[in-house]
Amino acid sequence: MISGPVVKGATLVRRALSCGRLLAARLSRVGLGRVFAGAMVLAVGISPLAGQTAWAQFTVNTGVPGQQAAPTPTPTRPVAPVARKAPVVSPVAATTPAAAPVAEPAASVVPEASGGTIASVAVTGNQRIEADTVRAYMVLKDGDTFDSARMDQSLKSLFATGLFADVAMARRGNDLVVKVVENPIINRIAFEGNKRVEDDKLQAEIQLHPRQVYTRTKVQEDVKRILDVYRRSGRFAVTVDPKVIQLEQNRVDLAFEINEGPSTYIRRINFVGNQKFSDSQLREVISSREERWYRFFSSADTYDPDRLTYDRELLRRYYLRNGYSDFRVVSAVAELSPDRESFFVTITLDEGERYKFGDLNVEVAIPDVSADSLRPHIVGQSGDWYNADQVEDTVQAMTDAMGALGYAFVDVRPRVKRDKEKRIINITYAIQEGPRVFVDRIDITGNVRTLDEVIRREMQLVEGDAFNTAKMRRSKEKIRNLGFFDKVEVTNVPSEVAADRTVVQVDVQEKSTGELSFGVGWSSSAGALFDASIRERNLLGRGQDLKLGLQIAERKQSVDLSFTEPYFLDRPLAAGFDLYSTTQDLQDESSYDISETGGAVRLGFNYNQYLRQTLKYSLTKTTIKSVASDASIYIKQIEGDSVLSQFSESIAYDRRNSAVDPSEGYFIRVGADFAGLGGNESFVRSTIDAAQYFPIDDDVVLTISGEAGVIGGILDKDVRLQRNFNLGGDNLRGFESGGASPRDTSTDDALGGTWIATASAEMRFPLGLPEELGVTGKAFTDVGTIGKPDNISGSNIGAESSPRMSAGVGLIWVSPMGPVSIDLAQAILKEDYDKTEFFRFNFGTRF
Repeated sequence: MISGPVVKGATLVRRALSCGRLLAARLSRVGLGRVFAGAMVLAVGISPLAGQTAWAQFTVNTGVPGQQAAPTPTPTRPVAPVARKAPVVSPVAATTPAAAPVAEPAASVVPEASGGTIASVAVTGNQRIEADTVRAYMVLKDGDTFDSARMDQSLKSLFATGLFADVAMARRGNDLVVKVVENPIINRIAFEGNKRVEDDKLQAEIQLHPRQVYTRTKVQEDVKRILDVYRRSGRFAVTVDPKVIQLEQNRVDLAFEINEGPSTYIRRINFVGNQKFSDSQLREVISSREERWYRFFSSADTYDPDRLTYDRELLRRYYLRNGYSDFRVVSAVAELSPDRESFFVTITLDEGERYKFGDLNVEVAIPDVSADSLRPHIVGQSGDWYNADQVEDTVQAMTDAMGALGYAFVDVRPRVKRDKEKRIINITYAIQEGPRVFVDRIDITGNVRTLDEVIRREMQLVEGDAFNTAKMRRSKEKIRNLGFFDKVEVTNVPSEVAADRTVVQVDVQEKSTGELSFGVGWSSSAGALFDASIRERNLLGRGQDLKLGLQIAERKQSVDLSFTEPYFLDRPLAAGFDLYSTTQDLQDESSYDISETGGAVRLGFNYNQYLRQTLKYSLTKTTIKSVASDASIYIKQIEGDSVLSQFSESIAYDRRNSAVDPSEGYFIRVGADFAGLGGNESFVRSTIDAAQYFPIDDDVVLTISGEAGVIGGILDKDVRLQRNFNLGGDNLRGFESGGASPRDTSTDDALGGTWIATASAEMRFPLGLPEELGVTGKAFTDVGTIGKPDNISGSNIGAESSPRMSAGVGLIWVSPMGPVSIDLAQAILKEDYDKTEFFRFNFGTRF
C-alpha cells in the first residue's frame, strides 16, 4: 500500500497547488509542465488509491491563549479563584496577548478527498457537547458523498456556533472524522479598578456571564460595551484590558482590568446661527453644562454624546414652542482640547422664520358630534405665536373629550398648512373614527419584587376593554406615582390572536423602596433638631407602607409608627393606623410643656383622579405640665391630663400639575373634626385651605393661598386652650409663632383663638444664578386675623380681631445637604402686644 504524508492546513495546500500550477505553466514552455505537475501531487502526499488516508484539516484557533489545537487539550495548572479587589491575574496570565478577531476558516479541500460515500461521521475531542449535537450542525451526514465544498460548509457551521476553539476534519477510509476543541466555560467574571461604576452596572451591560461559553469575539464586544458605559459618564481616557485565567476542566476566569482615567469635562458650549436667542438663554435650555467649580455634585458638565443628542431634541422643542416651525439643528460637534482633558461643543442652528397661528378649525366625520362642541378644547388662539406643544395638547384634549362621549376609537390628526408669505400656520383638526381595537391581554415584565397585582390594579385598562390611549397614558402615570420604579414604559403591540386585538405591555425597572435616613437642622420654632426614620414603601412587594420615625429637637421630641395598606379588602381603599408620642416645649409662647400620646386609624378613597376623601378616628392622651409659676391663670386651669376622642373627615380636590413643586393648577381641602364620644373634650372644628398657582413665565410662579377655621365647644364644654388656633410664624411671616394670637398681657402667654383666617400672595422667581445652584427668590405679603378664646375676657387680655399684615422677601435653596429657607419679613399692621420677628430660617438635611 502506498501511503502519502498527512497534509495539514487547507490554506497551505491551496497555496502550494496554486504555486505549482503557476510554475507548471511556465515549465510547459520547455516541455516539463506535466512532469512537474505529477511531482507536485506526489509531493503533497495525496494518493488516488482507494483505502488510503487523505487529510483535509482546517484549523482556526479561537480559544484561550496558550491552549493547543490538538485532539486532547494539554492539561493546565489550576488557578486560585478570583477575589474582588485582589490580584486576579498570574504573571503568566498578565502577559497574555489581548483578544484578537476570529479568523474565518479556510474554504478549500484537497480534490482527492472528494468522491465515495461516507460510511459514518465520527466525533472526537468533545467533552461537554454530545457527538449528535456536533453532527446536527454539519451539512454532511452518514450516507452522503464526500464533497470538499460541503466539508467547507460544515466547518463554517461548526465555527459559527461559537462552541469550538478549533475544528479539524479528516477522511479515514470511508469514515469522516471530526476533531473538535471546545471553547472553555466561564467560571466567574471580575472587574478590577472600577471605582466610579459599580460591578452590578457593568455586569448588566456586558453579554458574557458565568457558565456561558467563552469566545474572544464576545470578549471584544463586551470591552466595547464597558467603554461605552464610561464614555456616557464623560470618561474618554478609560482603558479596558481583558485577562483570562485557565482553570481545570476546561474552565476560565475572566477579569476586566479597568483604568478609569479622569473625567472629560465640557469647557465651552458655543452656538452658531442663533439670532433670536442668546447663547446664555440656549445654554439654559439644554441639559449639558459648562464646567464650573460649584457643579461638583452634578455630572451635567461631563461630556456625554448621548446627552448631546438629547440636547438637539431639547433645542428643537424649545424653538417649536416659540413659533420657529422651520427650525433645525444643522450640526452638534464636540472637539477634544489639545490637552485631552475637556471638550469644546459647537452647535450650529438654522432658526428659520417665526410663525403665528392662523385659522384654527375642526372637522368631525362622526355623526352626532358637532365641531362646535370640540372648539373649546383648542389650546391657543389665532394670532398667538405658533406653539407645537399646544397642538399636541389640543390633540390630546380632543381625544379625551371624545372618549368621555363614548367614542373610544377616534383618530385626531392636525392638518397643517404653512403660509410663508404671511408667516402664519393654519391648522384643521380632522376627527374621524379609528379602527376598533380591544385589549387582548396585559403583559407585565421587569418586576422582580413587586407583585403583579400591585401594578395591575393601577391599570385603567383590563382584558377585553376597548383600547384607549388616554387610559393607557393615565395607567403609566399611576404606576409611576407609586414610586417603586425607576422606569415605567407602557406600550401596545398587535396581538397574534386577531387583527382587532392589541397586547398592552408594561415594562418596569424596580428601584430601592427602603429608606434609612438621618437628618440635622435648625428652625426658628423648634431650634436645633435631629431626626431619624426607617421606612419601607413597598413592604413584601405588596405596596404597603411602613414607617418608624424619631425626632429630637431643643423644643420638641417625637416618635411615630405608621402603616398603610393602599388596597384594603382588594378595593381602592387606603387603610392604615398611626401610633405617636410627642413632647413640645411651649414655654416661650404660653409658659407650659405639652405631651401627647395616642393612636389613630384611617381610611381614604378616591372618587376620581382629582377628588379624595379621608375618614379618621384618633384617641389621644394630652398632658399639660411644667407650667411656669408666673403663667397666666388660664394656662394653670388646663394643667393636668385630658383625653381626646375625635372623629375627623376631609375631602380634597387637587388639580395641580405637581404635588411636590406645583407651577399651575389649584388645590382645595375642607375638613371637619368632632370630639365628644368618649374622652373629656367636646368640640366641633371646621377648616378649609386652598391655593391657586399661576405661571407668569417659564420660571416665575405666582401663588395665591389662604386658610380659615373655626372651633366651638359642645355639650356645655369650652374649648381647651391647646385646641385653639394660633396666628404667626409659618402662617403669618413677620410674627413669631403665635405672635399675633390673643394673649394674657400680664404674663405674655399666647392663648389662641376660636377662629382664624389668613391669606398670602407669593411670587417665586429665578435670581439669574446658574440653575444647578438650586437658588430661587421669592417676594410675599401675608395677611391674617384671629378671634378670641372661649369665655376669657378682662383688661389684661389682648384679643383684638383687627387684621395683621406683613411683607418680605426670601430665598429657597435646594442645597446638596438639604433644603434651606430664609425669610426676611416686616410686620406692617400689628397690635402693641404682638410679638414680631424679622428673620426666619429653616434648614434640614438627610443622609
